[in-house]
Amino acid sequence: MSIKPTTTDLEWTDLDQRAVDTGRVLAMDSVQKVGNGHPGTAMSLAPAAYTLFQKVMRHDPADADWTGRDRFVLSAGHSSLTLYIQLYLAGFGLELDDLKAFRTWGSKTPGHPEYGHTVGVETTTGPLGQGVANAVGMAMAARYERGLFDPEAAPGTSPFDHFVYAIAGDGCLQEGISAEASSMAGHQKLGNLVLLWDDNHISIEGDTETAVSEDTEKRYEAYGWHVQRVEPKENGDLDPQALYEAIQRAKAVTDKPSFIAMRSIIAWPAPHAQNTEAAHGSALGDEEVAATKRVLGFDPEQSFEVADEVIAHTRQALDRGAQAKAEWEKGFAAWRTANAERAAEFDRVAAGELPAGWQEKLPVFEAGKGVATRAASGKVLQALGAVIPELWGGSADLAGSNNTTIDKTSSFLPADNPLPEADPYGRTIHYGIREHSMAAEMNGIALHGNTRIYGGTFLVFSDYMRNAVRLSALMHLPVTYVWTHDSIGLGEDGPTHQPVEHLASLRAIPGLNVVRPADANETAIAWREILTRWTKEFGKGAPHGLALTRQGVPTYDREVTEGAAKGGYVLFEAEGGSPEVILIGTGSEVQLAVEAREQLQAAGVPTRVVSMPSVEWFEEQDQGYRDSVLPPSVKARVAVEAGIGLTWHKYVGDAGRIVSLEHFGASADGKVLFREFGFTADAVAAAARESIAAAQR
Repeated sequence: MSIKPTTTDLEWTDLDQRAVDTGRVLAMDSVQKVGNGHPGTAMSLAPAAYTLFQKVMRHDPADADWTGRDRFVLSAGHSSLTLYIQLYLAGFGLELDDLKAFRTWGSKTPGHPEYGHTVGVETTTGPLGQGVANAVGMAMAARYERGLFDPEAAPGTSPFDHFVYAIAGDGCLQEGISAEASSMAGHQKLGNLVLLWDDNHISIEGDTETAVSEDTEKRYEAYGWHVQRVEPKENGDLDPQALYEAIQRAKAVTDKPSFIAMRSIIAWPAPHAQNTEAAHGSALGDEEVAATKRVLGFDPEQSFEVADEVIAHTRQALDRGAQAKAEWEKGFAAWRTANAERAAEFDRVAAGELPAGWQEKLPVFEAGKGVATRAASGKVLQALGAVIPELWGGSADLAGSNNTTIDKTSSFLPADNPLPEADPYGRTIHYGIREHSMAAEMNGIALHGNTRIYGGTFLVFSDYMRNAVRLSALMHLPVTYVWTHDSIGLGEDGPTHQPVEHLASLRAIPGLNVVRPADANETAIAWREILTRWTKEFGKGAPHGLALTRQGVPTYDREVTEGAAKGGYVLFEAEGGSPEVILIGTGSEVQLAVEAREQLQAAGVPTRVVSMPSVEWFEEQDQGYRDSVLPPSVKARVAVEAGIGLTWHKYVGDAGRIVSLEHFGASADGKVLFREFGFTADAVAAAARESIAAAQR
């Protein structure tokens, strides 16, 4: 399947121009009807969006998830009408009534584009800059996917070759995440990525001179991008011919991502609102809308005016899409015939299935031996990497500490990188010290499909990633965050590196499953459960965050720790009768609960130890199971975790006690810190006695 360069001669008819202007009218009317929104950018970007969707991109509106499609990301998500109007015009499923319902309850056209909610929306955008990083991740995934299934094909000849297009605004490029991601894209030489910058000089506070004076084009040149500028027509409107030619030149540059600066005038051609900050985020008003319609040759008395010949013209995208897909499928069929084994692998991956027997490769760790859970995670990744080729990932420059290197001999790097392990299709990603963009790139990789992605850093640095992690949860994306050095147990690096509030903070994100295994075997089970839960079906996937220790912790019997897959389970049962007290622990503090149990049992107090690596998984279990682990009749309970205790109040109840850390750490050996801050078996046993007394009152 060859991606043939399109001629630089753009066919642009009066109907095309009328369709662009219709898009401008629809943007004004949609915002005017609901009374709020962002009309200006959708108006000025109408020629660019139309050119992409009608003249450039390979897509099939009747099959928005077609594997061979180009991807489009609207990083400037506030201008959601830029996307919605093109989805309507091209026939992706939106109709005029959907635009009339813009930003209202239950509509397909929410204020910002939402993945899984509206057909044709590739990612949820809104927080500025996230979409740039998503697009970079998609471009990375496209290269890795090609390496999985068609690595020997000449450039531009594989059914897995396609482009990623993104539109970003000034705000996107001011956010630091886009700088991180753009640096990564230039370093990776992602020639399949084309970023269009809407250089309209306007932000909410007015002219961008209020905040920015850098030379953005030279900045992108310094990142290693191919940079072009498209000037507007004399009347100030975007020039489709010039933009089309720039895109064709960008596609021809295969060893660099491409950056196209488009000078635009926001709200063009509104007589009074154009080039004003008010047009960014406010309805134009009835008089200005009517005046603009007159300028464009539309009836000012009509709303949502779409001529039959215009929609008939733009819906030809359905025919072009069907033709493009049919042509692609011929090439895909030829590839399948020539690559039967890889085709079977593709079918398995596309179906969201894992290789037969993969679970047998999971390591089993010897009971009693002390192993850091970060080290156990690394052994799991290396074991599974050999049998799950679609599993890949890396670290934000902490691979040696995170234990996230899945293959030391294979790094995801362009072919001319000087490192000996460099491989354009390599397994191990070096994200660099770019935690925020790493998370958003992982989202883009997951959204692209056909691979399974993870990325690591220290737990304390999850703060840098939080907005992208939140979007992982919002989109139900099956990405895995490997967060190590999960407590004061990391020691001498001190309070700047010791997470205290992070576990509770991350658990507060709806849809994010935080997993803090107690030992090496729980870690292996956690990875097994995470991979098992992966699914292609939107709405059922979920991101996971593994919180792992730097220090060694005791290893428990594998048969007992199987309960970790349910989020919480009885690790050690009470002896000598029903439990009088339950000790609940996670991670490195489970061992303290186990030692405290020994003290209490020796004193004649039947004590149950519950390991609860994931409260989210535990809450998924039915009430009967949860009550079997935490019987309501047992009021005496202690939770122990080396972080703030916010999570645990609901589990210990009024008579319960929490051994927690309600302040920052310090710089000293981890064992010293645990002792000095009261994380000892004696402290847990004392808390248990207090809870028993309270429960008897």
